Amino acid sequence: MTIRIFLLLIVALIAFAGNSLLNRAALAGVGAIDWSSFTAIRIISGALFLYLLMAAKHDVKAALPKNTNMLSAAALFIYATGFSYAYISLGAGLGALLLFASVQITLQAIGISKGIMPTWLQIIGLIFAFVGLYIFLRPALNFDGNETASLGYVMMIVAGIAWGIYSWMGRTATDASLSTAQNFIGAVPLCLLLIPFIMPASITAYGAILAILSGVITSGLGYVLWYAVLPKISVSLAATAQLSVPAIAAIGGILFLDEAITKTFLLGSGLIFTGIALTIWSNRPQKAKTHNQ
Repeated sequence: MTIRIFLLLIVALIAFAGNSLLNRAALAGVGAIDWSSFTAIRIISGALFLYLLMAAKHDVKAALPKNTNMLSAAALFIYATGFSYAYISLGAGLGALLLFASVQITLQAIGISKGIMPTWLQIIGLIFAFVGLYIFLRPALNFDGNETASLGYVMMIVAGIAWGIYSWMGRTATDASLSTAQNFIGAVPLCLLLIPFIMPASITAYGAILAILSGVITSGLGYVLWYAVLPKISVSLAATAQLSVPAIAAIGGILFLDEAITKTFLLGSGLIFTGIALTIWSNRPQKAKTHNQ
């Protein structure tokens, strides 16, 4: 992995963490906007921004989705819808654990079905990352009867599966920005399905701004970077790296919100990043061996 790809991967993961924070800030307790309006504004604003970007770079027709984009567009819509709905009922810790575990399992299952088997070092890295994620999120988990029985539980798992499919489709993208624009624009008509659930009276300026920031920056630009990275890394690394998002979000809280550094944070995040490092190490290029004849 080159330094450039590594840096793009880090920025994409930071965008994912920012996306989670924006979503929770708008939906968790403050009532700034309803989940369906947030989802629609997020997708439409991201699509509009990326369309204008592609129109300036190519032409006005370039970003229009093709038939080959529709599976990715549907996966993007399902992910965004499930993600927003789940966070009105799930705790942040349980939601993150369900999402990233589902993404990991989906990507690995698709890879194995395509004959891409993880190495032992990648499996060890995955175990380290999962144990670290559990330790990191354990204080926030609340497995009471109401929460685990909620529709939000199912919706977050569905969101994780959809994001895993979306990520897999990105491995064949030849133009990351164009493909992302086509996926977002293809998802816009699907927002019509959200109309019965939208509550206009619940939309505040604060909630709409957070949704636009999520759509344009942490989703639109973030997913462009993600699609640029995916063809350059292994399935195992793409899956394992995303387990770092809760830890990255916590680091942001420590740096910008004066949150405390705890032993749980140090142990959990240490294991997560160790697992990612092992996965990266397993993908290092092997030096050719020469033998004297």
